[in-house]
This record gives sequence, structure tokens and C-alpha cells, in this order.
Amino acid sequence: MFYWFYIPLIILIHLNHGSDKIKNTMSFELEKLIRPNIKSLTPYSSARDEFKGEASVYLDANENSLGSPTLKWYNRYPDPMQWKVKEKLSAIKALPASQMLLGNGSDECIDLLYRAFCEPGKDNVIIVPPTYGMYEVSANINNVELRKAPLLDDYQLNLAHIEQLVDAHTKIIWLCSPNNPTGNSLRREDVEMVLNNFDGLVVVDEAYINFSKQKSFSLSLVDYPNLVLMQTLSKAWGLAGLRLGMLFASQEIIDVLNKIKPPYNIGQHTQDIVLQALDNHAQVNDMIHLIVDMRDALAAVFTEMPLVQAVYESDANFLLVKITGAKKVYDYLLTKGIVTRDRSKVMLCEDCLRITVGTEEENTKLVDAFADYFSDHSLPQ
Repeated sequence: MFYWFYIPLIILIHLNHGSDKIKNTMSFELEKLIRPNIKSLTPYSSARDEFKGEASVYLDANENSLGSPTLKWYNRYPDPMQWKVKEKLSAIKALPASQMLLGNGSDECIDLLYRAFCEPGKDNVIIVPPTYGMYEVSANINNVELRKAPLLDDYQLNLAHIEQLVDAHTKIIWLCSPNNPTGNSLRREDVEMVLNNFDGLVVVDEAYINFSKQKSFSLSLVDYPNLVLMQTLSKAWGLAGLRLGMLFASQEIIDVLNKIKPPYNIGQHTQDIVLQALDNHAQVNDMIHLIVDMRDALAAVFTEMPLVQAVYESDANFLLVKITGAKKVYDYLLTKGIVTRDRSKVMLCEDCLRITVGTEEENTKLVDAFADYFSDHSLPQ
């Protein structure tokens, strides 16, 4: 539950803005959050779990020892815990490998959190729309009540509304920062307010953190035992097709999730490619800087265009652009072979297109198409 009712909310907010952190005296007890059946669960033990190390002859996992006719080196099951990948990530993220869980995309990580900590038909979670849609979809799949505290008009947290929604069965609060589809980062002091006063899990989805000037919460894991972070290789690393999500948390939380994850959820091919990709850290940083520069250049161009009502500040690799007649613009762009995302029906995103930063050539085609459209459409009378 939340403990804000001990001090009027406005005073807490004032105090929090006046210091880096206001520590609440609440004690976080992970055991109270875990579903009873998960506590008593005996996890599946694969052949590669029971034997760790190297050997010359493997006859323990019922694999085809002759191998595939075309890909002989993939006849063996992969490391179920992906230790080589985690060890390389550990050097990059400055976190121990024991505090990492790798998922088949962040979506698997989301689902595992529901299955480990939310009792179907009993518990609830809170989301802050507009936000990433899989938090809601996964809640519905797992029969977990979803409560919504919409963002304020500036796309920041409505702390008072979140406080009102929390009860004894609230297990998770989902926060996406930088947020999708709005692109902005949530105020750090607001996120810390939630972390300091909620005794359930606070999941901060940092899929777009590499494009932001805001620091990751990864170094704050030691301060907040209820903090869970999600990142991905899909965005900044350019590996969306591999489907590799990363979850960082205390070792105690990771142990619970490892208990229920599928034994071989990350294939050997994915692990091999990721190991190669992680060696190119410097090149990825250069690519991030280029994308951010193109994002800011696009924002400047869109701001000067007719019919554009707003270009929202972005810490991601996309822009949310409010345009008069956004659906018509979206349809027109399709005729030019350009696909954007119409977010007009999403809460607080009326008449908005979400536009990903493309290559220099793609961005030029996009701007030219906008110019052609606007030249044929005058402002409404």
C-alpha cells in the first residue's frame, strides 16, 4: 500500500523537490508479494541446469547427436541462464550478472512479473496511460485487474491519482520512462516518490533510455529493493528482430523469476549474435548520437510546418506530433509508401502521429511528403 496518507501529499511533494531523496520508513517484504503457488513451486530442472561446465561427450539431454544437416553446431540446447551474455552485459551495465534476467523481448519479462507476483482474480496493477500497451494486454491475459491513473496534460505522473488507486492488493505499478508513445521522460523525483512510498513492485521500463539525457535507474537498484528495471536491445542496439529484453532487479526478485521462466527461453543463435553485438559498444554510441541529432532536426522542421499544433519533447528515437487532421495525413503518407503510427485514438494523444526517426534518406522523403501534403491543404477556416 501507499503511505502518503501519513503526511499531506502536497507537503511530501514540496519536501521531495527540495532534496534528492526522501526515504520512507516502510519495509519492503518481497515474500508478501510472491504468489503462494510460486513459493511452493518446484521449478523444472533441465539437463543443462543439472550439469554446469564443459565436457567432451553430452548424452544427457536427448539431443540429436548427429546434428542438423545444415547447422550442425545448433544441435545442442543453449545455456538456460545465458551466463556468457550476462557477464558481457555486466561489464557494460555495471551490474552483477546475478541481478539480470533475459527474456524473449521485454514482453516475456512483463508476463513473468504478472505470473510471479499477481494472483489472478484477486490482485491489481496500476498503469499510467498513455503508455506501452503490453502492460494492459498482459494483465488481461493473466486475469489481473488493471487500474489507470492517466498522465497529466504535460505527460507527467498524477501522484495523487496513483495514491487513490493503491490498495492492499496492488502488486505492481508500471512506469515507462522515456514513455511510449509520448517520448518524454518522467520526472525522476516523481518516480522516486512512488518508489519510496509503495511497498509493491515499481517497474520502470527504460526501453528508450539510451536516447535520453536522463540517467538510468540502474545504479539505484541498491537503494530500492522494490525497483525492477526493463531495457532492451531492440532500440539503441538495433536488434529488434532478435527479441532480447533485459530485466534488472535484486537477486531475490531475479531468483523468483528464474523459478518460472521457460528453461531455454533464449535460443543459441540469439545468444551468439548478441555476444558479437555487445563488442560494438562504441559504434552503438555513435549511432545513438546520430539518431538524436536527426530527431532534433526533424522536430525543428516539423515545428515550422503548417497544421502542426505541437511537437512534443522527446527523449526517445521517435517524435509525437500533433497535427490537424492527423488521420488524413497518415493516410496520405501511406500513398507515398511511408508508414507512421496513428495514435489519435489513444488517451491524451488526439490528432497525434508517432513518427520514428529513420535514415537520412527516409527522413528526407518524410519531410518532402509532409511538404507536399501541406501545400495542398490550407488551415481550416
